[in-house]
Amino acid sequence: MPEKMMKTIEVDEELYRYIASNTRHIGESASDILRRLLKLESQKTEPSAEPAPAGVQGEGVRRMLDAGTLAAQDSAIERFMTILSVLYRDNPAAFAQASDIKGRKRIYFADSEAALLAAGNTTKPRAIDGSPYWVITNTNTGRKRNIVTQLMAAMGYAHGLIERVSQSI
Repeated sequence: MPEKMMKTIEVDEELYRYIASNTRHIGESASDILRRLLKLESQKTEPSAEPAPAGVQGEGVRRMLDAGTLAAQDSAIERFMTILSVLYRDNPAAFAQASDIKGRKRIYFADSEAALLAAGNTTKPRAIDGSPYWVITNTNTGRKRNIVTQLMAAMGYAHGLIERVSQSI
């Protein structure tokens, strides 16, 4: 098959979230999602739309833990940001639904730095790599663990994996 030339386009946040929320499996490209939604002929055989078998969910998280990626990082903030980025890449649709977790007085996630700054004076928002989300980072390590635990539970990860990840912060 001849190599496809890929082009880059910019889309607004709402459209990006819509595309991400229609992901059927980990690794499905934006092109494949749009082809399916627009009912265009697929360029390749599309994987089954069946849910992933047990054990497949969290593959990126397991690779991150096994590779020692987190242990190599010096700060809890960097480990926290890496975990959030991997969780988003593992399942953007589940991340989008789960990221509405909040504290008593704070929101943790937003789609812009401005939204987090408007919600509190000392939030120190940072963009989550590879995602359209921002997260507050001015929390203690215990709170970061709690945020990751709540997020992963809402995304449907197994309890044992959640524990391993949250304790690695």
